[in-house]
Amino acid sequence: MSHSTPKERKPRADALRNRERILEEAKTAFTHAGSDVSLDDVARQAGVGVGTVYRHFPTREALLESVYRAEVGKLAEEARRLTESLPPLDALRSWMMLFVDYIATKKIIAPALNSIVGGSTKLFESSGTQIKDAIQSLVTRAVDSGDIRADLVPLDLLRALVGVSNVASAPDWQQSAKRLVDILLLGSRPPG
Repeated sequence: MSHSTPKERKPRADALRNRERILEEAKTAFTHAGSDVSLDDVARQAGVGVGTVYRHFPTREALLESVYRAEVGKLAEEARRLTESLPPLDALRSWMMLFVDYIATKKIIAPALNSIVGGSTKLFESSGTQIKDAIQSLVTRAVDSGDIRADLVPLDLLRALVGVSNVASAPDWQQSAKRLVDILLLGSRPPG
């Protein structure tokens, strides 16, 4: 008697589209209204039934974590895409602008993730590695091209942007942080 293991089925295209739509609507809802948004509200905004939301994300915490992972994944992928399509300094600047937007999302989602028992530390560690790798590769490329000083520590750029977001109480902190990107890059140019 042959024991065959069932093949894992690929998710249907409509199920994948629903999942992506749910993640996008949840990101918007969490960013604008905070992490207490109900799954019913997310379902309504995504144009799907609440059962569809629960099938993909059984709890609000699972949805928050998925939104966070998706944002980090997009940042890492954008670093690769920008490297392929833009000159080194332009790629670095564009990615840093995206990082400011990421901070806005994380600021809303992070407190809720901290309440997930045992999950957030691992989540932040793995996402931190992806972000560090992305900025490292972008800065290395800009250093190699002569656009950035060789002694620049890539994480210093991120620390400056995160610092602005942590101390800013004004609603326009994102615009301020985006202006800071240009200031940081100008100060990172090689002397001479």
